Amino acid sequence: AAATALALGGGLLLAAWRWLRGAAQAAGAGAGASMRGKTVIITGANSGLGRAAAAELLRMRARVIMGCRDRARAERAAREIRAELGEQGEAEGEGGELVVRELDLASLRSVRAFCHRVLQEEPRLDVLINNAGIFQCPYMKTEDGFEMQFGVNHLGHFLLTNLLLGLLKNSAPSRIVVVSSKLYKYGEINFEDLNSEISYNKSFCYSRSKLANILFARELARRLEGTGVTVNSLHPGIVRTNLGRYVNIPLLAKPLFNLVSWAFFKTPLEGAQTSIYLASSPDVEGVSGKYFGDCKEEELLPKAMDDLVARKLWDISEVMVGLLK
Repeated sequence: AAATALALGGGLLLAAWRWLRGAAQAAGAGAGASMRGKTVIITGANSGLGRAAAAELLRMRARVIMGCRDRARAERAAREIRAELGEQGEAEGEGGELVVRELDLASLRSVRAFCHRVLQEEPRLDVLINNAGIFQCPYMKTEDGFEMQFGVNHLGHFLLTNLLLGLLKNSAPSRIVVVSSKLYKYGEINFEDLNSEISYNKSFCYSRSKLANILFARELARRLEGTGVTVNSLHPGIVRTNLGRYVNIPLLAKPLFNLVSWAFFKTPLEGAQTSIYLASSPDVEGVSGKYFGDCKEEELLPKAMDDLVARKLWDISEVMVGLLK
């Protein structure tokens, strides 16, 4: 009986702590901000962090373009978001707009087609959130023959951003938000084997792609100085999303893992707060080339601030995605 009472009491305390943390984190990033009249593109917006950011920015009355690989899932997510915000939108008057567009970052052809449509249809682009990603998958290649994690997490977004830069500049002040990860700390940029054809470690390759995200954002911020377009990267923390679908957890360990993740991992809305903050807050107007976590600027390891590596990675990426021959 005593053990049961202790477990019950601990569970209640844990639940209370979890609720208080969630309420505090989910209250702040976009509080009071309005995105009326602004257009935002979010990659991977049908689930997880991207879906949460899309819902919040829609609530702030932005025109949100969901760039997603699976159009059917994206349409379903869009319907759910509209239903969730329906009553609130009616109470507050005219809201934003949610638009679904097909975008497969594992296909440079799809990236180009997506950007062509955006440039044809959209008169402005105020925010680009490079959010989509793939995590620790078995060795696979993209349509263009790139290792999947490097191809999707870095190269797909690299091409996407470059093709949309003209529209972002014409819409300035505008913002680019790059979702990275704290796991960048375990990555290295090996220019001799960027495509992992000599060796492949799924954890290392994910970390390398996230380090590449930060180096890309840093070099892009340097190139965009004076244009009115800002670029910042972030880590969302440990979040309960489907990003870990390739991670195998033993059946017997799943109940414990589910309890731990419920208690200590962020919800998608909590994890999306820094993306929302960098996309909408006046506090970071004009701030560029920085790295954020929990809506605060954080320090980077020296390897993530190596400008020579960042420029070399940029030059090689231009060739890999066909921007330069």
